[in-house]
Amino acid sequence: MTTSAAKTLQSLRRLLPPGEFTTAPSVCARYGGDKWFATGRPDAVALPRTTASVSTLLRAARAGRVPVTVRGAGRGYVGGCVPCAGGIVLSLERMRRIREISAGDFVAVVQAGVITQTLQDRAERKRLFYPPDPASRAECTIGGNIATNAGGPRCLKYGTTRDYVLGLEAVLADGTVTVLGGRTHKNKTGFDLHRLLVGSEGLLAVVTEATLKLLPLPPSRAALSVGFASMKTAAQAIRTIFASGFLPCALEVADAFTLEAARRRTGSTLLEGCRAHLIVELDGQPASVRGEIQTLRAILGRLRPTFLRVAHGAGECESIWQLRREFSYALRDTGLTKLNEDIVVPRGRLEDLFAFAERLQARHRLPVACFGHAGDGNIHANLMMDRSVPGAEARCHAALDDLFRQVLAWRGSITGEHGIGLAKKRWWPLAVSRESRRLHQTIKRALDPRGILNPGKFL
Repeated sequence: MTTSAAKTLQSLRRLLPPGEFTTAPSVCARYGGDKWFATGRPDAVALPRTTASVSTLLRAARAGRVPVTVRGAGRGYVGGCVPCAGGIVLSLERMRRIREISAGDFVAVVQAGVITQTLQDRAERKRLFYPPDPASRAECTIGGNIATNAGGPRCLKYGTTRDYVLGLEAVLADGTVTVLGGRTHKNKTGFDLHRLLVGSEGLLAVVTEATLKLLPLPPSRAALSVGFASMKTAAQAIRTIFASGFLPCALEVADAFTLEAARRRTGSTLLEGCRAHLIVELDGQPASVRGEIQTLRAILGRLRPTFLRVAHGAGECESIWQLRREFSYALRDTGLTKLNEDIVVPRGRLEDLFAFAERLQARHRLPVACFGHAGDGNIHANLMMDRSVPGAEARCHAALDDLFRQVLAWRGSITGEHGIGLAKKRWWPLAVSRESRRLHQTIKRALDPRGILNPGKFL
């Protein structure tokens, strides 16, 4: 640590309110990483309660050239909040106020540290709906969702976090507090600067508060859980659903390896002999949902599924989704190290992707478990690595190279929800053109000329 940085940390002890800044080694150790494998060691941790404190911290950090890595709940999978340059971890976990939920304006105003499910539950009590539903919604924060443009199963019908951000309060790298966007559901006043910060992974500014769009809560839900003897038939089912004019709320798929792991974990007899699985959920008005789910059941029944279960209402639907929530835990139960890659392919390439995953598995001699959001082509391809086997890590890296190159050759994306962070930094130059990378750097230099915000990541 430089002398200037040490002086900055000393000054922040005085400048910030009691309890909002610490250099205690035990605290710093807890803020070194997320759900990925890399960790760092910050020199200090800031836990502000107000936007004013965030502004004070960034103003001092910029003057002293101290790195600042902003953090939500640490639920990411790409090392996005790893403080790889040391400095200060800025955690917004204490900024958890829901300032307003307006049924008249269909907006919520929340601080960045609000837990996503907490907002959803509060909104639903007023018959309002905040659709983005990342798998970690019970733990992750709105600020983290904004930083990564988080998605989830309901993206198919309702879109990602970006589609619900109407306005932001943000603190720039020099400590300037700015309000971007607004409260209305339409706004074309200047550039969409608030949307520029969505998905920016803490590299451009620190979001402290968000104004979010809400929708009317659909009064009815129904779902199908459908097993198939092959992925080819499951892919045919997906095409048939769309060709029949349906736009499900969610449409999830899982492969044979994932299902076998789930069968062992849950003891489900339904999954015996099941090589592919779909969850299809519809929402809307009760009469229309009842009619549509029966029509869909008949359509999919013609494909001779191994099983087909129907669920009506929130309680029954959640019981079907419980199987989906077991997938990641079931894969961990195998004892293998799970590398979760959230790739995206054009919808028409879904069957090709599952076939390629099988070839990848054979070529590199490691299991590949695929499940995820079939409706929008965003599949979690999990490379399952046995670290005790010599050469396994090298084979895994080679498999990732092949996977990402093929996805890009199909004009897909190397990340749909998790971001680049550290985990995908190696493939950033392949995924984005030279001109686009230069533009990213230009924007970064304009907003953070001293490069103090989340250094060491893909920019």
